Amino acid sequence: MKLLLIAFSILLLNNSAFSQTIQEVKADQKNYFWGEGSGTTLKKADNDALSMLINQISTQVESRFELLKEETGNEYKEKFNSVIKTYSAATLKNTERIVTGEEPDAKVFRYIKRSELDKIFTERKNKIIEFAKNAGQALNEFQIADALKYYYWALTLLKSHPDGNTIKYTGGELMATWLPAQINNIFAGVSASLGELKKEQGYSTQILQINYKGTPVSNYDYTYWDGKNWSNIISAKDGTGFVEFAGTNTDIKEVKLKTEYVFEGEAAIDKELQDVMQKIEPVPFRNSNIIAKPVDKKEQVTLSKVEGSKYNLPFTAVADKTPYFKSVEELKKSIRSGNYESAKPLFTETGFDMFKQLVQYGKARILADKELSFLKQGDEVMCRAIPMSFSFKNNNKQFVEDLVLNFNAEKKISSLSFALGEKAISDIAVKTAWPEKVRALVINFMENYKTAYALKRLDYIESIFSDDALIIIGSLLKVQPNEMNKYKDNKIVKYNRYTKQEYIKNLKFAFKSTEYINLKFEDNEIRKSGKGGEIYGIQIKQNYVSANYSDAGYLFLLIDFNDPDKPSIHVRTWQPEKNPDGSIYGVSDFN
Repeated sequence: MKLLLIAFSILLLNNSAFSQTIQEVKADQKNYFWGEGSGTTLKKADNDALSMLINQISTQVESRFELLKEETGNEYKEKFNSVIKTYSAATLKNTERIVTGEEPDAKVFRYIKRSELDKIFTERKNKIIEFAKNAGQALNEFQIADALKYYYWALTLLKSHPDGNTIKYTGGELMATWLPAQINNIFAGVSASLGELKKEQGYSTQILQINYKGTPVSNYDYTYWDGKNWSNIISAKDGTGFVEFAGTNTDIKEVKLKTEYVFEGEAAIDKELQDVMQKIEPVPFRNSNIIAKPVDKKEQVTLSKVEGSKYNLPFTAVADKTPYFKSVEELKKSIRSGNYESAKPLFTETGFDMFKQLVQYGKARILADKELSFLKQGDEVMCRAIPMSFSFKNNNKQFVEDLVLNFNAEKKISSLSFALGEKAISDIAVKTAWPEKVRALVINFMENYKTAYALKRLDYIESIFSDDALIIIGSLLKVQPNEMNKYKDNKIVKYNRYTKQEYIKNLKFAFKSTEYINLKFEDNEIRKSGKGGEIYGIQIKQNYVSANYSDAGYLFLLIDFNDPDKPSIHVRTWQPEKNPDGSIYGVSDFN
């Protein structure tokens, strides 16, 4: 009985302490914002408390949203109420919570120091500047799609910031005017011309040659007007895009293109950004429309004719191309007709299985009769590269990819892959310090790796990882600074380690949950491991795009090439950004 009385007294003291704290907070309006809520569940009560707290904050900061007020005019009050609620997720990390009632009569009290409020806004300001930096880096690499995406995302978040009209970039530029200027400057630098016209059964395809300030773009997303409607979004690659029209008698004089810059679907990678984009009207940029016209044939930039000579690829040209060329023509015919089974005699059993996966990847079409390269490596012959388009109706998306074919000693197509981008190929090909054989193996491996994810070849991916492979995946976390925790930009990267079995299990789920996956690589570095034998580390920037998720980060693979026919990954790491000193995981970390 005595113990029961003691316990009851402690409970009363605790409730008294909470009550006293709540009353102190409510009385001290100079230093606190607060909210309280009730509901049948803690979550419902907590959301009510946060909603009340946000309403108090909104009253305090409403007059500061000058940029939003300029944009919305008479609709300002409604838009402001929507925008201020996008800070609720950030507020969760900064508020204190007191539960005063349990379910089903849950009661929650939330409060935050007024001094903490500016930290919430500072966090969003840092993200705005970070997006702008990402855009600048992408523009330097002629990644026009990425540059526009990050500049526009920065502008969108800027409109949701109470000090959006005064925030400056690292060089002192006022971002409210600087960001739109950067976006318009990119539009002004993009040009497109109509290239080869290909008439197929029931439709016509015209190649687009897309440049930024005279240089082929690494990537560029756009839609085009077909006379009745705007097309799906198309992702151009290495300066090559296309337009399609119904009918074969089309005489195309010019085509209107609309440059994609919003990238609303990809915003899902950042819940805060996604929330803001749903509450703020898109900013119309009239300069995003450009006209593609034919140019004089003498001035027309054609598709690369011979990639081997262009990049000094570590392969030997094939003397007698005839049997391979004949097979490629038969393959093209089967793709164009949609009679895929007719191509079966051209393949090995494994090769045909890959081909079926390829044509199931998306609606596959051949873009042009590009002059092909036939290159020899050992007993195999490689055909580079057939430009193709792949469309995904459910996700309003189309990609341009170059198809590479591998013929075995019996002149059968044993495998196929998507070619690396021009920059990635160049980065590997110029590493003349490494033997030609190694560079050839790396190019082949990375193209097969990229293709395996696109075609969701889980069996292949499982086969190239050693059973004891070390797999590390990093994720970016925001942290609140304090005396013991002074990270740069208030960010840390949390690393999770997975076994091969765990990684494959997660990958299987990812494959099932999305219609398509598209990988693009750039910025390659190759280093030989000190462990002996043909073991090499590959550091590479990876852009990952799928139907429901996208990200960019840095990939490191430690690959054993001692058996060239069965390369094996011993280490795979991925991190969302470089380390503070500019490095990423590499060979030296695992020797």
